Amino acid sequence: DVPDTGLLCDLLWSDPDKDVQGWGENDRGVSFTFGPDIVAKFLNRHDLDLICRAHQVVEDGYEFFAKRQLVTLFSAPNYCGEFDNAGAMMSVLETLMCSFQVLKPSEKKAKYTYSGLNSGRPITPPRHTEITKKASKA
Repeated sequence: DVPDTGLLCDLLWSDPDKDVQGWGENDRGVSFTFGPDIVAKFLNRHDLDLICRAHQVVEDGYEFFAKRQLVTLFSAPNYCGEFDNAGAMMSVLETLMCSFQVLKPSEKKAKYTYSGLNSGRPITPPRHTEITKKASKA
C-alpha cells in the first residue's frame, strides 16, 4: 500500500498546476500541486531536460507543461469507460528525440440497440437489468 504522506505518495499523486507558484493543495485530497517554477528548479538542480510523468488522465494522451519541460502521459484511452480521452506512448531515440504514438478513443457504443423499423429511435432497456438494479440502489 502507498502511504497517505511522504515521498512515495508525492511521486504517485502530485500534479502540475499552471495557476500555482511553488506548491499548492491538490484537489485529489492527497499530496500537492506544483507550478512551473518547481519544474524548472528540479530540472536545473539535477541537470535534466524533461520530466516524464503519468497517473493523471489527459485528453490527448499526452500533455506538455512548463514550457515543454514536463510531459504527462496517459496510455489508457476511454479511461474506465467514463472519459473520452486518447491514450499515448512516448518513444525516445538514442539521440533523446521524443515522439508520441496516440491511441484514439473508440466511439462509444449504445448498450442497447434495436434494428427494427424505428432503428433511429433509442429503445427502453429491459427491466431488471444490472443497470436498473444499480440505479434503484442509488
